[in-house]
Amino acid sequence: MSNKLRKHIEEITPITDKEFDYLLSHFSVKKLKKHQFLVQQGDLVRNDHFVVSGLLKAYHTNPDDGKEHILQFAWENWWITDFQAYFNQTNSTLNIDCIEDVEVLSISLENREKICAELHKIEHFFRKKSNFGYIALQQRILSLLTHSAKERYEQMLSNYPSLFQRVPKSLIASYLGVSRETLSRLSK
Repeated sequence: MSNKLRKHIEEITPITDKEFDYLLSHFSVKKLKKHQFLVQQGDLVRNDHFVVSGLLKAYHTNPDDGKEHILQFAWENWWITDFQAYFNQTNSTLNIDCIEDVEVLSISLENREKICAELHKIEHFFRKKSNFGYIALQQRILSLLTHSAKERYEQMLSNYPSLFQRVPKSLIASYLGVSRETLSRLSK
């Protein structure tokens, strides 16, 4: 399990055994079953989570009509939390639940800040990961604003083909912002 985190970090920066052991001591392991919540709307968000195995979705439920709006899927080697709530140490506006059984390594903001202050290469790692996340978010927003549903579907299929084997079509439709019926037409 920890080997996955180390490999993930070393894609950006090298790390010694001693540094990694110290870093890992600041994480906790969580195992959740399919349909369990990692984060629930209204709860205080204390941790960011590195996905070791499994698949999760982050979503907001519209209080007026109960419609679910998926912001993110996260699977192996992805990070997931309600970032607004995590960095502000406030209550979540999102739900994050498990589409599959999940194992994550979780780190509190306090521990993250501590190791970033002590190990600048880890601060560099988290900065690079945040930058990649900002870029992906900007691309997703621009895609929602400028591309047709068909183009968004094809882009998702091209970028994440294995996701279509793991995620029910109703969830893919929610992520793309279309109805299940529209998704069926797009996939023909």
